Amino acid sequence: MELSDNIKSLIALSLKEDIGRGDITTLSTIPSSLNGKGMVKAKAAGILCGMKVFTEVFRQTDASIKCKWHFEDGQMLAVNQVCVSFEGPMQSILTAERTALNFLQRMSGIATLTRRYVDLIKHTSAKIIDTRKTTPVWRELEKYAVRTGGGSNHRMGLYDMFLIKDNHITASGSIPSAIENAIRYNNERKLRCRIEVETKNLDEVNEALQFPIQRIMLDNMNPEQMKEAVKLINRKCEVEASGGVSLATVQMIAETGVDFISVGALTHSAPSMDLTLLVEKV
Repeated sequence: MELSDNIKSLIALSLKEDIGRGDITTLSTIPSSLNGKGMVKAKAAGILCGMKVFTEVFRQTDASIKCKWHFEDGQMLAVNQVCVSFEGPMQSILTAERTALNFLQRMSGIATLTRRYVDLIKHTSAKIIDTRKTTPVWRELEKYAVRTGGGSNHRMGLYDMFLIKDNHITASGSIPSAIENAIRYNNERKLRCRIEVETKNLDEVNEALQFPIQRIMLDNMNPEQMKEAVKLINRKCEVEASGGVSLATVQMIAETGVDFISVGALTHSAPSMDLTLLVEKV
């Protein structure tokens, strides 16, 4: 991934949050003349993600720190494998280590969980996609981590796709009213954005099918209802399953014939990957 200005600013804010007026422990116990080297080792197997972000944390702290990567984003790390080694001023290494590791562990955790979901449904044509249930200001990084794990991204925000959900329908009055308004807005402003509608039962699926939309979401339907909905939709538009998705249920959902399965847990519940950073004097 290329690091956008937003990501570089996020890294700078993260360092400022941690360092504050200075790393008083390191400054008081480590001579400024001391050089060090270190490595990051996997304590649990998982998918590496975030190498450029990790490197940028060190660069912003001290550009003289040099990193050497032994794996690429998207590759599997086994227990005790070293993914990166580095060398530079020990004070700078110790000051940056926690922030750098926080990014790497978080992103690798999301990629690892995503890969588990993807592997469970690889015998089907369904795709695992993420949601907007992301950590504030981390969305670009977390959605990259989903892609790194083999998943796909849903919309990036409120601006690039219409998603008419239950609250929109309630406030608008009905599914037809909400869809008609969205189509009108899309055409008048020449947005060329895709339109998706959330449905809770087959009657609502039938209502949505009366309009030229691109995707219907099946919200919290059971597998039998999903199969009926897929049959009813009959390739007129894409079908997304949402709600009640877990590692225990995703295979059964994928086998109903849906095109996409959205999983909020990828970004709101992924455990960080267990990585450890070790240093020694040079």
